[in-house]
Amino acid sequence: MKEAMFYEKLDEKEVRCFLCGNHCVIKNGKRGICFVRENRDGTLYSLVYGKVISMNIDPIEKKPLFHFLPQSTSFSIATVGCNFHCTHCQNFGISQYPKEHGGDIPGQSVTPEAIVEVAERYRCKSISYTYTEPTIFFEFAYDCARLAHERGIKNVFVSNGYTSPEATRVIAPYLDGNNIDLKGDSEHYKKVCGARLEPVKETIALMKELGVWVEVTTLIIPDYNDSEEGLKDIAEFIRSVDPFIPWHVTQFYPTYKLTDKPRTPIKTLRRARDIGFETGLKYVYEGNVPGEGGENTYCHHCKKLLIKRFGFSIIENRIKDGRCPECEVEIKGVWS
Repeated sequence: MKEAMFYEKLDEKEVRCFLCGNHCVIKNGKRGICFVRENRDGTLYSLVYGKVISMNIDPIEKKPLFHFLPQSTSFSIATVGCNFHCTHCQNFGISQYPKEHGGDIPGQSVTPEAIVEVAERYRCKSISYTYTEPTIFFEFAYDCARLAHERGIKNVFVSNGYTSPEATRVIAPYLDGNNIDLKGDSEHYKKVCGARLEPVKETIALMKELGVWVEVTTLIIPDYNDSEEGLKDIAEFIRSVDPFIPWHVTQFYPTYKLTDKPRTPIKTLRRARDIGFETGLKYVYEGNVPGEGGENTYCHHCKKLLIKRFGFSIIENRIKDGRCPECEVEIKGVWS
């Protein structure tokens, strides 16, 4: 256990956690919505500090981050727990584990030093805090990120965007990239995730303001968030923050508690991509459909092919020093 960051003590040994947008008020002996932060006699503790449930070396394209050190590997880690309860979670086996197993917290005990050493040993250019929501293991991610930063290793969140402004400002100096889900409208968040939309929008804007490289992903679920109006709203919001933020429109497949809908048709992804471009976004990508052509990066100015991809693999990368080799316009991203 480790005493949590971002909470205040209330009367009668209650505490209010403000790590994420839930702002849980937690009674003595109880846990927050994430099920991994517990109030013990008026002190809030993280139960997952150093309790790593998953460690893998992934291509950075899997996050997905397409404008961030292409073809590099990222040492990816997670603990159990999540502050959302999405009915379609592909990693529900670990994200919902404490909730569905009587509060149990499994995981291998690992130090921040060990995490960074493994990343160095396998020449990973970054460490990704992913698979579940990294905000809920913030204290551990923060200690890892600071140490990695000192060693010249970049840090990446793959996040639902519910990080509070206070926590965002603390992690931003050590965070180089963040792929944030923007899942749909307010009703979608309430129905599918048990959350609210506005904190996610605020996090996207604040991360960008603080200099973190941001990419946005929308998993498109048939009959849930696939309307043209809804997709246009998402695209317009992204453009209002920065039209150079890459938007990944990704194919849904049935899983967990949401198995009554089919995979997203490719034509829906194609239309979403078109909507993104029509709205003014410079980079829009189709996800989970390798070989369909929507994974490639084109120059936003001269439209020449810059990066050819197949799934998580890069076939060709023509970007030179962050610029298009044809027209020499700057291609926004983290290239070195």
